[in-house]
Amino acid sequence: MIDGFMTGNIILDLSIVAWFFAQVIKILVNWVVSNEFDLHILVSSGGMPSSHAAFVCSMTASIFKLYGVESPYFAIATILSLVVMYDACNVRRAAGEQAKILNHIMDHWTELTPAHMGKELKELLGHTPLQVFMGAILGTIVGIAGVNLLG
Repeated sequence: MIDGFMTGNIILDLSIVAWFFAQVIKILVNWVVSNEFDLHILVSSGGMPSSHAAFVCSMTASIFKLYGVESPYFAIATILSLVVMYDACNVRRAAGEQAKILNHIMDHWTELTPAHMGKELKELLGHTPLQVFMGAILGTIVGIAGVNLLG
């Protein structure tokens, strides 16, 4: 296997690079859309593209390039990637929708102030299918290109 350039493991390194690229792209997308340059996005969840999808798809693509489609490593990586992306699209997105409703209730509840209820809930937890798809494409490109360039 090819040695990694950060951790000694090329699969882990390329996954980290894909995650980082996705987070930087989120900052740029936010800057273009809202005209606000917010570096806190670098360590936050949600948004376009999905860094979760980029991370796991880079892992899967790297394993595919190194070990092939018939490898048990590729099978495990594919299953893990599908579970992570399903969770990003469904479970975490549903939690974000619930947070929106709860925040609306807290904003309009005349008997209780936000101080009584605690801090505002994070609404941007999950991803739309498009955000996950774009993260998957980014991660796959980083995984395959990284192995091709470094191998």
